[in-house]
Amino acid sequence: MIRLQTDIQVPGLNSREVTDFMLNCDDASYQAWWPGVHLRFHTVRKVAGDVGNLIYMDEYVGRFRLKFHAVVTASIPGKEITWQFVRGVRLPGRLILGLEDEADGVAISHVVEAGSRGPGRIFDAVLRFSFTPEFADALDEHVRTEFPKLRDLLRSRGSGAARA
Repeated sequence: MIRLQTDIQVPGLNSREVTDFMLNCDDASYQAWWPGVHLRFHTVRKVAGDVGNLIYMDEYVGRFRLKFHAVVTASIPGKEITWQFVRGVRLPGRLILGLEDEADGVAISHVVEAGSRGPGRIFDAVLRFSFTPEFADALDEHVRTEFPKLRDLLRSRGSGAARA
C-alpha cells in the first residue's frame, strides 16, 4: 500500500465550506480556484446523499498531469469525502479528504492511497513507478498551495464568514 499524506491548517476557512465546494464543484469554479493548474472538475453523475457521485478531475500537480474519474465512497459533510479512482472498474486507489474545524480555521488531511492490503499487494511494486519521490513532493506542495487559494476564492465570492 502506498500512502501520500499532507496535513495542513488553513486559517479563515471551515470544514463545511470545503466539503460543500468539493461536492458541488463545476469546471468554472475549479478553474477559478487555481487558474492554469486546475483544469476540470465536475460531477458526471449525481445521486441523493452524494455517496455514489461520479466525478471527473483534470489538473496539474507540478509537472504531472492527473486526469481521472472517481466515485464518492464516503461523504460526511464537514468531516470527510473519499473518492475511489475508476477506469471502467473501481481501482485500488483513493483520495481521502479529512477535515476538522479548529478555533481559527480548519485542519485538512489530504491522503492518496494506492494498492492493496490483501493478496493483490504483490502488484503494488508496479505502482511505485508512478508514485515517485518527485511526485510525492509535488503533491505535497500542491496541497499546501491549493487550500489557502480555496479560502481566498470563497472569501472573494462572499461565501461564508471569515474567522477572526
